[in-house]
Amino acid sequence: MDRVGRLHDQPGPSARSRGPQKGAAAGDELEDPARPSAGQALGRSRGGLTTKLHLACDGRGLPLAVVVTPGNVNDSTVFDMVMDELRVPRTGAGRPRLRPDAVVADKAYSSRAIRQSLRRRGIRAVIPERADQKANRLRRGKAGGRPPAFDRELYKARNVVERCFNRLKQFRAIATRFDKLATRYKAGVHLAALILWLREPNQDPLSDRT
Repeated sequence: MDRVGRLHDQPGPSARSRGPQKGAAAGDELEDPARPSAGQALGRSRGGLTTKLHLACDGRGLPLAVVVTPGNVNDSTVFDMVMDELRVPRTGAGRPRLRPDAVVADKAYSSRAIRQSLRRRGIRAVIPERADQKANRLRRGKAGGRPPAFDRELYKARNVVERCFNRLKQFRAIATRFDKLATRYKAGVHLAALILWLREPNQDPLSDRT
């Protein structure tokens, strides 16, 4: 079974980051297309202008899909974008699969919309239910429906995506964004991911199966 986890990460503030000019409202640099940071995956957060990576990896912690967004973008809103980028290599000949057997994600992705999206794609969701969602379901009684299916044993594999981020952060240009353009930064992430794959060319084809 292919195990795919998702997580996000924020690289450190860019060396090129600048605060808004005096009199500029927060977020103007993203809304105004005339500003240099517009469309360059820069969003204002506590640390200033930041960029966020949304990542999917396989059961060995090797990257499968990467989406770059501003740092203030909500994780769950990019879920479908990451799934559209997902390509699962086959152990033999043939084109990569577009649908893994299961998606393992943390509580940040526990929503009805995401579960329905995975159901439409024919993918099993391994996502724990948030405490507030559980309380609301129990409060409604029978009208709240049944709890979502959850494989606790398979969920233990979610930490591989965190290890994948740790490996990517070994590349300084990924951990701290120096590139002004988002396309160049994303290209650097793809190159780093390719290096991780090339470092492990002789993998047991059954190593990511349960």
